[in-house]
Amino acid sequence: MKSLIDNARSFPDRLAGRVEEFRELAAGQSPEALFITCSDSRVIPSLITDARPGELFELRTAGNVVPRYDESRPSGEMATVEFALRVLGVRDIVVCGHSHCGAVGALVRGEDLSAVPAVRGWLDTSVPEPPGTTDLADAVRRHAVRQLTTLGGYPAVQERLASGRLTLHAWYYEIDTGAVSVHRPEGNGEFAAL
Repeated sequence: MKSLIDNARSFPDRLAGRVEEFRELAAGQSPEALFITCSDSRVIPSLITDARPGELFELRTAGNVVPRYDESRPSGEMATVEFALRVLGVRDIVVCGHSHCGAVGALVRGEDLSAVPAVRGWLDTSVPEPPGTTDLADAVRRHAVRQLTTLGGYPAVQERLASGRLTLHAWYYEIDTGAVSVHRPEGNGEFAAL
């Protein structure tokens, strides 16, 4: 923790050459995309995309799960998607799964999650069907695509898709190589290199 504290203390000094950039950021944000990915500490959206501050609006959840839209049970995830679309006007949503995913891996392996009841409940209520494969990489890719289907149940997503002002993307990030592939719904629906 000490290194994190030391870095936070020195952050203003490291910004010395970027004062104007951060003044502009203080005036407001207009990110290009909403990037939905796992809470996993090894998955860093701005590192993967080389995004600068203000270019990505991020939503991080266990297993990059997008919960079903339910107006009677608002969630932070629902609020983030709605804000990104209706207030910030993002034109793209990326759902990015990743290799070595603990959440999807637990589902694939049928692990006993009784020691982590909140995780178990999150996956039970948010992932309605098993991955359908024992191959973790394939399961994570399928899972990312399913989250796009779930997003399709959000009114703000439906509105923007209908008006042609939104594109949805499913990505797969390999932690050990840095490679990113994208779901190609046309043709055979496989993932291919970006």
